[in-house]
Amino acid sequence: ARAPPLGLPRGRAPATISSLFRAVRRLRTSVRLTPPPVLFVSGVETRVASKTSFGTIRTMSSITIDTINQNVKDMQYAVRGAIVAKAGLIELDLASNPTKYPFDKIVMCNIGNPQSLGQKPITFYRQVLALCDFPEMLDTPEAASLFPDDVRRKARDILANMKGGTGAYSESKGVAFLRKMVADGIEKRDGHPCDIEDLWLTDGASVGCHYLMKTLIRDMNDAVLVPIPQYPLYSATLALYGGTLLPYYLQEDKEWGLDVAELKSQTDKARSEGKCVRALVVINPGNPTGAALDLANQQAVVKFCEREGLLLVADEVYQENLYAEGKAFTSFKKVMRDMGANIALASLQSTSKGFYGECGRRGGYMELNGFDKDVMAELYKLASVGLCPNLSGQIVMGLVMQPPVEGDASFAKFKQEKDDILASLKRRAATLVDGLNTLEGVSCNPAQGSMYAFPKITLPAKHILEAVTAGMAPDALYCMKLLENTGIVVVPGSGFGQRENTWHFRTTFLPAEADIADVVQKITKFHGEFMMGYR
Repeated sequence: ARAPPLGLPRGRAPATISSLFRAVRRLRTSVRLTPPPVLFVSGVETRVASKTSFGTIRTMSSITIDTINQNVKDMQYAVRGAIVAKAGLIELDLASNPTKYPFDKIVMCNIGNPQSLGQKPITFYRQVLALCDFPEMLDTPEAASLFPDDVRRKARDILANMKGGTGAYSESKGVAFLRKMVADGIEKRDGHPCDIEDLWLTDGASVGCHYLMKTLIRDMNDAVLVPIPQYPLYSATLALYGGTLLPYYLQEDKEWGLDVAELKSQTDKARSEGKCVRALVVINPGNPTGAALDLANQQAVVKFCEREGLLLVADEVYQENLYAEGKAFTSFKKVMRDMGANIALASLQSTSKGFYGECGRRGGYMELNGFDKDVMAELYKLASVGLCPNLSGQIVMGLVMQPPVEGDASFAKFKQEKDDILASLKRRAATLVDGLNTLEGVSCNPAQGSMYAFPKITLPAKHILEAVTAGMAPDALYCMKLLENTGIVVVPGSGFGQRENTWHFRTTFLPAEADIADVVQKITKFHGEFMMGYR
């Protein structure tokens, strides 16, 4: 016989779901420590925890892996996948067993998270943030000695135009004053006007991507052109919202160049199969490739979107990260406006990358050009559901786009910090790429921009067979072995997409300059032993 529901006398069962929940409320609640036995009450499956010193609880198990949204299960995000999870377990184990592994620490080269690897924050940003969070400091005698006058002035201006300070909700698109700071910075960069009503301040650039995909994708027949290799945000959001990723392959033998003929071929093929191609994503500078587009290539992309009637999504979060001689960043908005082209354009920027590296602030913006006003209203509605982006991120985004200028008290220090970070990143990129290119069966294009190298690796046939037998992608198994032998965390190329029968991994060059040579040395030693082991 089935056991009676907890909290009710034997022989009586609740007639409704609500009565079941009334019974639940009579229970003491606690954390479930062990898998519970299953009871069935009035057709509703419940799970009852074993009784512990904390009490007993019951949870509904109608929500199982088999009953949740299939799109959530289909979504993948390799940057924080199985290898990163394993790294977290090893890091915990190292704390209590420091001699268990052939390394003494985990080095997270899997994600562009500069400050986690020792990059110092920009002083100007942090000083303004400190005064905005604690405005009482502005009126103390110590303020003048602790904070330069332009910092104090900037903080007062922001606070005077932000109702309730950093602890209050703002407008859903972001504080108008801060959007004006961003708009002024865009105008200065591009030489074209920017209307604050075309701007959404966001919790990182990824929120802008979610807004776009959520609005564009109606069903699986809607497709978006995405570069391969790509940043997994795009494949993840397309899977989540039920759309189709339409890959266009970057040309590795031409320093990861973008071929417009490939865009045309993929678009025509998709349309012949009944797909509605809605947008083209371009990441410039590239992630994970580090490639930077030249102006002629950008112009060809704009012409293609105009001809085909596609929205251009310009992911430009690495616009400050350019290292190759002769390379300079030009926004797609400037290219479009200079050409007089008539296309819909969504531009994304973030506080997480560049020389700023304020990942945890979750600041960003989305600027829309050429959008129908009714669609803009729907996007505003999406932003309203989340109330507003966080205030610290909004402030940093404003400061990024309106930094100190010559003559300001903070300018010299700001410029020195910026120049030092970017120069160091350039040196670290060269050290890493040069080291990778000395390895057997490894080739790596120069990192022209961004924060990553994406080497191609030729893996032994025995290793590939071992990986297939283990149910893993060959490059994923390689990366797992690298982690287990060196403590270095990288991301397999299979998580970003790659041409069939090629294998890669993505690594940042963000470890401190004093550590990057050691990272290269460890990878070199591991790779030599790895290759020798399969001879």
